[in-house]
Amino acid sequence: MKKQILTFLFLSLFVASSYAQLRKNFYQNTCPNVESIVKSAVTKKFRQTFVTAPATLRLFFHDCFVRGCDASVLLANANAEKDHPDNLSLAGDGFDTVIKAKAALDSNPNCRNKVSCADILALATRDVIGLAGGPSYSVELGRRDGRVSTKNSVQQGLPQPHFKLDQLNSMFAKHGLSQTDMVALSGAHTLGFSHCSKFSKRIYNKKGIDRTLNRQYALQLRQMCPLKVDPRIAINMDPTTPRTFDNAYFRNLQQGKGLFTSDQNLFTDTRSRPTVNQFASSNNAFNQAFVTAITKLGRVGVLTGNKGEIRRDCTRRN
Repeated sequence: MKKQILTFLFLSLFVASSYAQLRKNFYQNTCPNVESIVKSAVTKKFRQTFVTAPATLRLFFHDCFVRGCDASVLLANANAEKDHPDNLSLAGDGFDTVIKAKAALDSNPNCRNKVSCADILALATRDVIGLAGGPSYSVELGRRDGRVSTKNSVQQGLPQPHFKLDQLNSMFAKHGLSQTDMVALSGAHTLGFSHCSKFSKRIYNKKGIDRTLNRQYALQLRQMCPLKVDPRIAINMDPTTPRTFDNAYFRNLQQGKGLFTSDQNLFTDTRSRPTVNQFASSNNAFNQAFVTAITKLGRVGVLTGNKGEIRRDCTRRN
């Protein structure tokens, strides 16, 4: 027990020291209109395609969980992080959202090359959540962009669809995130889609349909994902309100309608079930917990001060 407490304290101190220089008014003197400029560009992109919302949110998570929130996932090179198999399903609209927001900032003489791509991604994530009906919140700024992006960085760095609670908790704890934070962030699956190959073993296996999966829902999934059809077919993560950021994801878990094993385990495991039930019964409770969790996520592994750089092009080092 003492060892666990000391480990948690060490992680807390480490995380606290790494984001100490982040602050909400970081660009007040260099690019005072940064938030309105980014929001305008993101809103325009969102109106063109709804995929902008889940794609940007997922991009932020994948970036922060691998090398920290340093926009390394945006870099393009011969061995880029974004080209790892776990990142190939990242929708291009997420990348395009950051690029368009960066272009909008650069068109303003006061802001040109003043705002990091990592901060643009953090702001864009907050904006798409709000545009999809989710909570608004203040974003801490001051991140710098990383110079390193490798496929090897992704190895064992992202949660997998088959993970159980202990695996999820362990991975999130490495980033200073609690079980409650993990459950709240999992609620981001209220938006977006996945591909048949990611959950096919739950609806097709030697023992039949996964017992934790709602049978009627499983049969619907079989219709949408026949065995001999392209496994890249996209299926909504939230079968009820896939275009709204809300707590329906948690009500779905109560009914056995979590698409991934890792989703449904949040309800089947009695340790996390009370949190699922709380968020299912109160959209406000979910929103508050999500804002806390994504703010903490945005502090993971950040580069500040003289570390990193502010990229002139988000896809390459200066």
